[in-house]
This record gives sequence, structure tokens and C-alpha cells, in this order.
Amino acid sequence: MTLGQNIATLRKERNLSQSALGKKASTSGDLIGRYERDEVKPSIEVVIKIADSLGVSIDFLVGKTNFELDQDTLRRIQEVASLPYEAKNQIYMVVDALIRDFKTRQTYKNR
Repeated sequence: MTLGQNIATLRKERNLSQSALGKKASTSGDLIGRYERDEVKPSIEVVIKIADSLGVSIDFLVGKTNFELDQDTLRRIQEVASLPYEAKNQIYMVVDALIRDFKTRQTYKNR
């Protein structure tokens, strides 16, 4: 998908009008419409504002990844990244165990 298509899809998923997204991103609804139709490309500053307004990463917005990192998840990842090495390893061990347990439950649930 193009940048414009991604903006339109995310905007609609969040029940925002072009005007409302424009206000959140400090631009106009008319410009949001032009971005969505891929008539013009926004500056990097505007892409950052739109991504922040939609609560996604720039990579997700521009289609570089299909992994959507919302702001809450990103904040948590940043907090973990700032911890000392041993603390990070302890957190990773707990997360790995929880993921393993979840996958195991899903496997048995689907049988």
C-alpha cells in the first residue's frame, strides 16, 4: 500500500475525519485528502505528526513494516531498553515464558 492509502486506512480505523486528523497533525483536512489520494507527498515533519496523531510508528505508516507499534508498546520497549543488562535479561526471561505458555495454551485449545 502507498503512504496515502495507509493514512486513509488508519484514519478510518480510528474513526477520524480528514479534518480531525488535519487538526491533530497541525495541517488541514484538505491536505490530508491530497496525501490520501497520493497527489502530494508530505514532508518528513508532517509524516511524523501524522504518525503521532494516528498512534503508530513512522515505519508502519510508510509501509516499511507491517508490525504496528502503538505508542504504549513503544514506551514500554524504551523503558526496558534503558535498564541495566541483568534487569533486561530477567524481563526477557519472564516475557519468553509468558509467550511460550500462551502458545502452548493456544495449541491445546485448538485440538
